[in-house]
Amino acid sequence: MSHRRQEKEALRREREKREAEARTARQRKRLVGIGGAAAIAIAAVVLIAVLAGGGDAGGTQGGGDVFPEGGEVSEQSELDIDAAAEAAGCRLEDSRATGVASHTTSLDERVEYRDNPPTNGRHYEIPAEDGLYQEAPPDEALVHTLEHGRVIVWVKPSLPGEARETIRALFDDDDYQMVVVPRRNMPYAVAATAWNGDPAPGGMGRTLGCDAWNNRVVDAIRTFRDEHRSNGPEPVP
Repeated sequence: MSHRRQEKEALRREREKREAEARTARQRKRLVGIGGAAAIAIAAVVLIAVLAGGGDAGGTQGGGDVFPEGGEVSEQSELDIDAAAEAAGCRLEDSRATGVASHTTSLDERVEYRDNPPTNGRHYEIPAEDGLYQEAPPDEALVHTLEHGRVIVWVKPSLPGEARETIRALFDDDDYQMVVVPRRNMPYAVAATAWNGDPAPGGMGRTLGCDAWNNRVVDAIRTFRDEHRSNGPEPVP
């Protein structure tokens, strides 16, 4: 167990390093963008606001109280994804992926996804930002986010308030390349999805589906996150 915790600590340090590099890259991009045309900048801001619900990238997006503050999470006790999923009563499912770099150019063009929640497929040309959303962006934007190596946690808003507080605390504890959104119409109480780049050519959609909430779902989400984060077919910091 001590060896596994050392591995986990090494992964944490590597994530912190990537986060710092990503922040530097975003700052450089913003500085370069200052010299761009004003009309382009305004259009970009408007589009990002539509996708992100008006919040800051990497934080809480939009108003509302689907994911209230006040929760807390205990230290992770299970590091194996299969064991964590079984202990929580969740299922791990795979779906052969399609749609790499296949973009729609309008959010009015809706895509019918095979999985619910979606894990892969044709998607909108601009991805949704990382963050915790009180109101979910369109599926098409979220699928592009999956393609970039993010993990999305989908939550039924009808879950008890304590469960939704805990999920927010889980996000706040480690939000690197993470997205949390409400989803009423899905066959799970809580789910997590990812889009892996392997095997070629399209990769594989991954789902952790939990029919009911219990405290062990937290470790199931953590292990799924650590297994699949940063493994998209188009990895983006």
